[in-house]
Amino acid sequence: MILIIDYGMGNIHSVRRKLERLKVDCLVSCDPSDIKKAEKIILPGVGHFGKAMQNLKEHGLIEPLNEAVLADKKPILGICLGMQLMTRGSEEGLEKRSETTEKVEGLGWFDAEVVRMQPKDSLRYKIPHTGWNSLEYTKDDPILKDVPSGSEMYFVHGYGVLTAPEAEILTRTTYEKTFVSTLKKDHIVGMQFHPEKSHEAGLTLLKNFVFLNERMQK
Repeated sequence: MILIIDYGMGNIHSVRRKLERLKVDCLVSCDPSDIKKAEKIILPGVGHFGKAMQNLKEHGLIEPLNEAVLADKKPILGICLGMQLMTRGSEEGLEKRSETTEKVEGLGWFDAEVVRMQPKDSLRYKIPHTGWNSLEYTKDDPILKDVPSGSEMYFVHGYGVLTAPEAEILTRTTYEKTFVSTLKKDHIVGMQFHPEKSHEAGLTLLKNFVFLNERMQK
């Protein structure tokens, strides 16, 4: 069973419909006890980083997620904001003080931080980055099986990861600046784009996460 975490910040229905198309047993829930029952977990997300972390805390999900992911090694996929929550923290904080934004800590599973995307050519490169853009592979991995490098995915985000350990980076994408679009560390996968909105290529990535997790961990 795949658990889709519903903490009030995600494209829950889009992800569920794609899993149902794959004929996968899935559950949408914010109940911490369901995390123990799940074989795999999807953490979707759209919106504000600080609010998302606040929601996870209020639902009592952070400790069960850490136990499932770090202790029990359950495969987990973070989508868009869900990937960002897996980092050490983000500039998209809860409060703005003068010209600075207070940083909010993330789950800390990836050794990376989320920063505001600030293109120099703001007329050509609008923020949030919205629309189709290609994946540039840094290495082969089972999660990318049958999805060629250069495949286009659908993005909607104003913040992103610019740097991370090379061993954790699977794909990069360029939107004036190059940013990290897929992170993977053992059984933990994060995608800055929305595979559930990226047609057949995105569906293949979801299928790979669902069915190839044993190979991912080898």
